[in-house]
Amino acid sequence: MSRKIIIDTDPGQDDAVAILLALASPAEIDVLAVVAVAGNVGLHHNANNARKVVELSGRREVPVYAGCSRPMRRTLVTAEHVHGDTGLNGPVLPDPIIPLQAQHGVDYLIETLMSAEPKTITICALGPLTNVAMALVKEPRIAERIQEIVLMGGAYFEVGNITPAAEFNIYVDPEAADIVMRCGAPITILPLDVTHMVQSTKPRLDAIKGLGNKSGQAVYDMLTFSEGFDLKKYGWDGAPLHDPTVIAYLLKPELFAGRVCNVAIETASELTVGMTVVDYWHVTDRPRNANYLRSADAEGFFALLTERLARLP
Repeated sequence: MSRKIIIDTDPGQDDAVAILLALASPAEIDVLAVVAVAGNVGLHHNANNARKVVELSGRREVPVYAGCSRPMRRTLVTAEHVHGDTGLNGPVLPDPIIPLQAQHGVDYLIETLMSAEPKTITICALGPLTNVAMALVKEPRIAERIQEIVLMGGAYFEVGNITPAAEFNIYVDPEAADIVMRCGAPITILPLDVTHMVQSTKPRLDAIKGLGNKSGQAVYDMLTFSEGFDLKKYGWDGAPLHDPTVIAYLLKPELFAGRVCNVAIETASELTVGMTVVDYWHVTDRPRNANYLRSADAEGFFALLTERLARLP
């Protein structure tokens, strides 16, 4: 049976690739909905981008919802310097035809989790955790009904990418991340430690472009746009590809390695707010609340991604 998931996202070129990877894998993954959250850019653009990507995949039956337009307690920090003013600069995609659902994304999460059989729906969180945390605050009973929360966020060995200590998704709404880490649901984390290993080098991007379909060309255009910032910043041969690792983990967990340990979120320090404090070496007795991954098979990841993108229009 395919695994039922809800994608919570702030697309974002790498988010868009993650959505396409999921929608290209219906035998293993049943995407119930895509829920947008403010993050890489504002909510309006993110919801619009989600609809564009769903249409690009040819899976117009997948509904798109809009959730929270700002973090729980903080002013929204965005990343147009990476993703462009729309959040999805690079490809030229038509304005979406599919409607944005009227229901608020947080209410959709609660309603869906409360009405489904317990432990049958996975939340794939690709952006700030505002929607997920707000749903947990509004209806705490959903925590015990979630099969798993698989999220891209945080770092330990690679530390930060928006501040010296913090990864972007966690930094945007650290209070939300703190709520999620404490909720008791099973959690798997794909941090920068993993995503910095899966770099979209020129040969890998050329292979995706060489697929000859609209989706492959769009992914090539997305990633060649967004990689400019990271290539300049890191000086690597390719830019890290973050959010698709969440979907790749669901499809082929054997591509990744890590361990279960305690992960806590710093919410108070001026210097380290948004830091993921990872007890990877078990030096405390804090409860082990997350499956924290730290490495990935990059060749296997890109082989999977390329093969699945070839299935799309």
